[in-house]
Amino acid sequence: MIDVAIFGAGRIGKIHAANIAAQAGVRLKYVCDVHAESAAELAQRHGAQVGRVEQVLDDSSVAAVVIASSTDTHADLILRAAAAGKAIFCEKPVDLDLQRAQACAEAVRAAGVTCMIGFQRRFDPTFESLSRRLEAGEIGDPEMLLVTSRDPGAPPLSYIASSGGIFKDMLIHDFDIFRWILADEAVSVFATGSCLTDPAIATAGDVDSTAVTLTTRSGRLCQINTSRRAAYGYDQRFEVLGSKGMLQAGNHRPTEVVAATASQVSSDLPEHFFLERYRAAYAREMAHFFQAMQSGAPVRTSIEDGVKALQLAEAAATSWRERRIVSLSA
Repeated sequence: MIDVAIFGAGRIGKIHAANIAAQAGVRLKYVCDVHAESAAELAQRHGAQVGRVEQVLDDSSVAAVVIASSTDTHADLILRAAAAGKAIFCEKPVDLDLQRAQACAEAVRAAGVTCMIGFQRRFDPTFESLSRRLEAGEIGDPEMLLVTSRDPGAPPLSYIASSGGIFKDMLIHDFDIFRWILADEAVSVFATGSCLTDPAIATAGDVDSTAVTLTTRSGRLCQINTSRRAAYGYDQRFEVLGSKGMLQAGNHRPTEVVAATASQVSSDLPEHFFLERYRAAYAREMAHFFQAMQSGAPVRTSIEDGVKALQLAEAAATSWRERRIVSLSA
């Protein structure tokens, strides 16, 4: 039996806790959260106990920790968990500061512990199927990736003000998709952004709509468009153009029923929020984490992937602020 502790009993913490509890041979032993009532409620739901950080890290029976707390706690918890010899699953981003994220990666390497970063989109069945077909050569050599990523609405201004900005908070997933699908690294980034959905977001020093162009070391191109508003639901799709054709990964809908009448042809709107859209992906990534932990195999989304996605996010933010192309080392 693998004993696990989770830090964070909020929205994503509840998703991860349920997926931990669903794993055979895994037991959620502790729930830790600064909000005592939330921790107690989640612990009771899964037969766990409320714990403190020090208690968890000192407990030799705890083999793994899941970090689903606020972003500003991630780096400290990674460093302390690595020093305690615990396997680590941490939500993105590793940290908002690139140097601190790199320090976390170095600590993980030195400790020799499993550390996985929560880029759940790699575990989405549709996206993963596209990746396998691309690797199998179905459309030849990939040449261009087009990513659309739009939220149904912006988070509260209080969140935006402390989020690190749209490039680190929202687009970091798209930068990971870019690296994963094209299996290449960026040599240049150019980003533009505007406040089109809510002028108040500008007062927090951020934008709500972006367009990013990346060029890889092999000359492949990627364009990412994002928005904090999509009236029709959670819009998550991408397409890859290759030398022999194209692969597209579309949105998920509650049902695939299509209605055709004399006046219109209609279908369900896309899933409305990320918790519904990536329900299966969250379950599959957690299963992968424990499989990798038990087998000693490398995780699919490593802390190095987290650092590289953050590097791209910082480059995009710099490009937007300074209105220039940012060059990266090949």
